Amino acid sequence: MTPRTDAPAAVLWDMDGTLVDTEPYWMATEIELAEEYGATWTTADAHALVGNSLLASGAYIRERMGIPLSPEEIVERLLDGVVARVQHAVPWCPGARELLLALKDAGVPCGLVTMSYQRFVAPILEHLPPETFRVVVTGDQVDQGKPHPEAYLTAAAALGVDPEDCVAIEDSPTGATSAEAANCRVLVVPNHVAVPPGPRRVFRDTLVGLSPAELASL
Repeated sequence: MTPRTDAPAAVLWDMDGTLVDTEPYWMATEIELAEEYGATWTTADAHALVGNSLLASGAYIRERMGIPLSPEEIVERLLDGVVARVQHAVPWCPGARELLLALKDAGVPCGLVTMSYQRFVAPILEHLPPETFRVVVTGDQVDQGKPHPEAYLTAAAALGVDPEDCVAIEDSPTGATSAEAANCRVLVVPNHVAVPPGPRRVFRDTLVGLSPAELASL
């Protein structure tokens, strides 16, 4: 596929903390789980999970909280909490929905690359026009979650584009590492955790005011 000169071949979006600021939803659900079992859970623990696969997070929670649930059961409990919250309100990150819709209007294909599971993604997609994301890759569809590049490579292949011609938008070290390993250019908009510099990373404080044409400069 011939790369566009006025925009990336595709834009691959992380979801939690990048498209929607749902990290507080996950953290609140984690705290509820800890309180139910009389366990200790800190902000540092919550931040350690940002960008991770859900099963890895479930294993971490099981160990840290010492609760009698499997990682898979913990993941389902977390999803119950965050799905209920997002059905009440979708907390779009500043400028994210505007950029996403501008990319759609400009004909730039977008893919969603998230470690969240499909049942959490679905109620968010209901708030967007059909086909806003031409490809959706979720954590329950891949064998290896972020920071492994599988999810980004899968999305690029499904869109028929070279990862090198794509821009990935991420907010976490784990996600940025995943996109970078897939050879994408990475626009990092840090949110709840700091992200270190990297060879294919460009940083911006916010997506507010960012146009599709500006993404080509990456």
